[in-house]
Amino acid sequence: MDSLTQIVLGATVGEAVLGRKVGNKAMLYGAIAGTIPDLDALASNFTDTITAIEVHRGLTHSIFFAVLASPLFGWLISKIERKSGVGWKGWSWLMFWGLFTHPLLDSFTTWGTQLFWPHDIRLAFKSIFVIDPLYTLPFLVFLILAMRRKKEDPKRAKFNRLGLIVSTTYLMLTLFLKFIAHQQFVEDLEQQGIFYSRIDTRPTPLNTVLWSANVEAEEDFLIGYYSFFDDEMIRFESVPKNHHYLGSLKNDKNVQRLISITNGWYSISEKDGFLYFNDLRFGKLNPSAEDSNFAFSYKLILEDGSVTAEEEPKRPEDGKQILIDLWERIKGN
Repeated sequence: MDSLTQIVLGATVGEAVLGRKVGNKAMLYGAIAGTIPDLDALASNFTDTITAIEVHRGLTHSIFFAVLASPLFGWLISKIERKSGVGWKGWSWLMFWGLFTHPLLDSFTTWGTQLFWPHDIRLAFKSIFVIDPLYTLPFLVFLILAMRRKKEDPKRAKFNRLGLIVSTTYLMLTLFLKFIAHQQFVEDLEQQGIFYSRIDTRPTPLNTVLWSANVEAEEDFLIGYYSFFDDEMIRFESVPKNHHYLGSLKNDKNVQRLISITNGWYSISEKDGFLYFNDLRFGKLNPSAEDSNFAFSYKLILEDGSVTAEEEPKRPEDGKQILIDLWERIKGN
């Protein structure tokens, strides 16, 4: 999830663990704990694109890291907060829950997380987008209400608890909504007589009303969108796999790494003499335009006999258009 959401979750968890003893300092250190796992994103400044993708939501988003790091951070905080009356065990417990709930929440997103690192298992329920106002804003309101109360005030714990209950309830609701959307995709595929080998569903940006699906057929992928306000059958757009464009490059170790990262959900396109590796898991920037670029596309560059990948930059003006297009599509076809 986005940084603000993880800060809010970490602060709320910190309050639940030590709020009655140390007040807002519990929220502060909980927020820090909720931020730490995403520091792996800094890897993009020190390594190549493919390695940065592999590192993100890996070690620092695992149970292993939470167990290993929490006593160290707990000890450090106990030295800083000597007068708090809380020992390293209490601070370690707070840090553990802050570090653990971060990847737990991330596991509901499309990208998922390697919660069981070093095992190469990426847990991804794909029921919530990385930024979802309906999850974050109520959560934030209850946190602010709790923060404004003294640590001895029973309403402080009540507001904090309500924040956790409301956010968790919505998170569970997204699984139910995903199930309904998935069933609709399957039903419409069957009615249209479309044969496929696998299907992958996920919410579109900022909401859980409009859902998208990737469907793998023999020669191409199909991409469809379904809004709970739709009154027509889902239309599926064909995206040619074009895997043959790779030729011998398909055996390159870096191309194989990209294929593994996408779990085979990729297509190849060609532009200006370059091949582009399109990650289909996150859909297109504009769901209503057939010629829209994919959210994540990588230019393949052959250097010294090996392939390197360069992520295609996104234009700032794309953001406003995406919101407009999403709103129009959410209202139904």
